[in-house]
Amino acid sequence: MAVEQHDSETATDDEGTESGAYPLGLSLASAAVAAAVASPFIWVLLAASNVPFSRALEIVTRDTTVDMFVNSTIMVAGVTVFSILLGVPLAYLTVRTNLPGRRVWTVLVTLPLVIPSYIGAFVFTSAFGEGGDVNEFLAPFGVPQIPDVTGLEGAVLVITLYTYPYVYITARAGLKTVDTTLVDAARTLRHSRLQAVRRVVLPQLQPAIAAGALLTALYALSDFGTPAIMGYNVFTTVIESATQRGSSTGGSGLDRAALLSLQLLTVTAVILAVENRTRSNEQFASGRQGGQASLARLGPWKWPALALCSLVVLVSIVLPVLILVGWLLAGPEPGWRVPFELSNLTDSLTLSVAAAVVATIAGLPIAYLSANHDTRVGKLTERVSYFGYAAPGVVVAFALIYLSTRTFPSLNQALPLLIFAYVVRFLPQSVGSTRASFLQVNPALPEAARTLGRSSVGAFRSVTLPLAAPGLLGGAALVFLTTMKELPVTLLLRPTRYETLVIAVWQAHRAQAFYDAAVPALILLGVSAVSIFVILSQEGYDVK
Repeated sequence: MAVEQHDSETATDDEGTESGAYPLGLSLASAAVAAAVASPFIWVLLAASNVPFSRALEIVTRDTTVDMFVNSTIMVAGVTVFSILLGVPLAYLTVRTNLPGRRVWTVLVTLPLVIPSYIGAFVFTSAFGEGGDVNEFLAPFGVPQIPDVTGLEGAVLVITLYTYPYVYITARAGLKTVDTTLVDAARTLRHSRLQAVRRVVLPQLQPAIAAGALLTALYALSDFGTPAIMGYNVFTTVIESATQRGSSTGGSGLDRAALLSLQLLTVTAVILAVENRTRSNEQFASGRQGGQASLARLGPWKWPALALCSLVVLVSIVLPVLILVGWLLAGPEPGWRVPFELSNLTDSLTLSVAAAVVATIAGLPIAYLSANHDTRVGKLTERVSYFGYAAPGVVVAFALIYLSTRTFPSLNQALPLLIFAYVVRFLPQSVGSTRASFLQVNPALPEAARTLGRSSVGAFRSVTLPLAAPGLLGGAALVFLTTMKELPVTLLLRPTRYETLVIAVWQAHRAQAFYDAAVPALILLGVSAVSIFVILSQEGYDVK
């Protein structure tokens, strides 16, 4: 009642601010952070606009550019389609059927998110290649050599295996809110279970599937490590190569990287627009919680269902972990040495902690303004803060390299530039978690502190901030964990003295030094596992 009374007495002006007092200082701070986040994309536009028209036309229309565009389109489409074909059935099996052990399978089929796709690609190319672990294991059984997992097929396979959980999680959440009375009605009209699913359940699931497909498509489009390891040229690999060449020689490589980065941002915007159009066109209402509906009995189909779940978990989780452990146990050739440099871990920890702290501080004004003041500036700055998360990391890295080489040479390969890139990429993780915590704070509490003589800043520091601390820590944890795994930004912007876990894995891949890759990769898997736990706990995920 106290909250309701406070809300009813709170006057709002045209901008929706409390008591008609416009939060000018907070708005300026939020706008400054949003402008900083948007600055790399402005540099991409400036870099592209500085390329002479004839040169730009030649770069955009050359055969290699067209091939790269086609390659990227086919790969993203393939990953998205196969992720839907895999994620939706798995979601249905674990929510709507009497699948044996479905609570366990619910967790297990989510775990592929634990493995960064570039580690999966490294493992698959080495294990299934000529003389690889899998082929050596199958040879005594008379199984012919398995074809190499490379190129388009390999990229689609690996990225699908490690991104389908996006579709699975969103489809599963959608299935739990489907109006089950409509399914029952379809059954009473003599529709089979399959017909009821196709005509009733799937239409209601479209927004959830579209949300998961969007995440999958954006990940596939922005993935650099997997296509590079698979030897498949897409936007990210070509931009990385052109950026490396241009930054080291000062030549025309940066021109090509600028134009391709602009193209990649355009494709990203198109994907976001298509998903937004799809979501806005949905005109059905979801209704009652679907968890109370009777489960579909699989009967003899439970064995193929169990085989599907087992195969997915075996190929995406068990096999890579076993291969990594096998590399470690096999030892180096010749002699023995520790397959790990402690500096790899300390460098990763240093960078990740710095990124988490800066992102948490930078996200505070945006999160607080958005949660407590319904202003246009608050809405705009929150949306702008998501730019870096939607954009591929290689584009953010290129923009900052262009900035440092053309305008501020002292920043080239400087630590502050790398930390800034991490913050641009992962700021939404801090903003989202912090904003959710601010929304849960009873507004009557800081108001009471102000009536007792505290200033607005004092009330925020002594009342609001301690209550919102769990959200700040959760957002900081997400930024820390995702920074540990970030490949293209680290590869392109790191100071030469920093050799992180990601760089250790990448260099081991380049040298095909499997023993050297084992420990850093296993540590990254552990970090990823913690990140999944944090994400799921933040979202209130359950396995019922």
